[in-house]
Amino acid sequence: MGGTGDFRLRDLGLKVYGPSLLYAVGLGAITPVIALSALDAGASVPLSALVVTLVGVGSLLMNVPAALLTARFGERSSMIAAAGVAAVGMGAAIASPNLGVLAGAVLLVGMAGSVFNLARQSYLAEAVPAYFRARAMSTLGGTLRIGAFVGPFLSAAVMVPLGLAGAYWVGLAAMAGAAVVGFWVPDLPAPGGSGAGTTTAALAGPGAAEDARRSVSMRRIARENVRTYATVGIGVFVLAAVRATRNVVLPLWSDQLGLDPAMAAIVYGVSGAVDVIVFYPAGKIMDRYGRIFSAVPCLLLLGVSLALLPLVDDLWALLWVGALMGFGNGLGTGIVMTLGADYAPAHARPQFLGIWRLLTDSGMMAGPVVLSAVTSAATLGAGILVIAAAAFVGTGVFAYYLPRSRD
Repeated sequence: MGGTGDFRLRDLGLKVYGPSLLYAVGLGAITPVIALSALDAGASVPLSALVVTLVGVGSLLMNVPAALLTARFGERSSMIAAAGVAAVGMGAAIASPNLGVLAGAVLLVGMAGSVFNLARQSYLAEAVPAYFRARAMSTLGGTLRIGAFVGPFLSAAVMVPLGLAGAYWVGLAAMAGAAVVGFWVPDLPAPGGSGAGTTTAALAGPGAAEDARRSVSMRRIARENVRTYATVGIGVFVLAAVRATRNVVLPLWSDQLGLDPAMAAIVYGVSGAVDVIVFYPAGKIMDRYGRIFSAVPCLLLLGVSLALLPLVDDLWALLWVGALMGFGNGLGTGIVMTLGADYAPAHARPQFLGIWRLLTDSGMMAGPVVLSAVTSAATLGAGILVIAAAAFVGTGVFAYYLPRSRD
């Protein structure tokens, strides 16, 4: 990971980060209203919650096909097509005559997101030199956080005259914009020309390199990289589970303390603001000192803050614990994408990242499920402590398996 050069982040500019920002705005615009839309379409409260999960389900189902599509058609084309499909999903949600169509539209948005996210990560891994990779990935993570923050405010403004459909109109415009801006994304060099090394196929010419990349099977990549998936991959699975649970426990504990929704939103907002502030320093730490100096503190602080949460009994303590949680999460901005890019073989990057994203998406689905199961069997505090324990286990995995230096 070492090395120096004259690469600058602004060399990527809005041409690369623009589509990601717009996509995040579009997704952020509809996320708070999916459940409300389902209720409006006649769903019960539990069924509405199920409709919300379809975004994650669609992403999970599409990870392997997304890898094959990206390997076949390339990162740039896949991003453009995925953003276009997501825009279609937004349009279907606007015109949906019943709950079934709405659910299908939400699932389609999730599936498109899987392709877009994988292609975007693969593109950056190829376009950015290894010595600058973490800063590029953490900046990407920062743009996603900013987009997710801005999206709900835009949808709120448009919903004043248009109702719930206004959120999906914002989503449609943002996704269409991401597709259009995607045409200005520079083409990548021939596959295999950068990253982990130059393959024999790449030396034979761009066409041979492309054919070689398309011919690599997911099964072969899984077999060749089983140790990585079973070690560092377990760490990112746990991190994804803890992060997904973090989004749930702060509002739930706020309610446990009897805070009104406005104060709960402030607590969550403070945590999110601290998270966003540290995204670029996190990338710089990874590039300068090594990935372990981001991954270990991130999960450790998330574990500590989760362990402290059941002890909190007033607003100010909750604000401090929420800020610590945001700081820990922010220290790991881009770490999952960076590690995926580090370990991905240059000749089969999309295939590797497809399985990598399958691990992380599975973690995101598993975390809230475990929290719910333990809470149902015991208490919310017990559920939170179980997730905290998982965070400490993940910290140990990263501390043992990640390199101690940047090289």
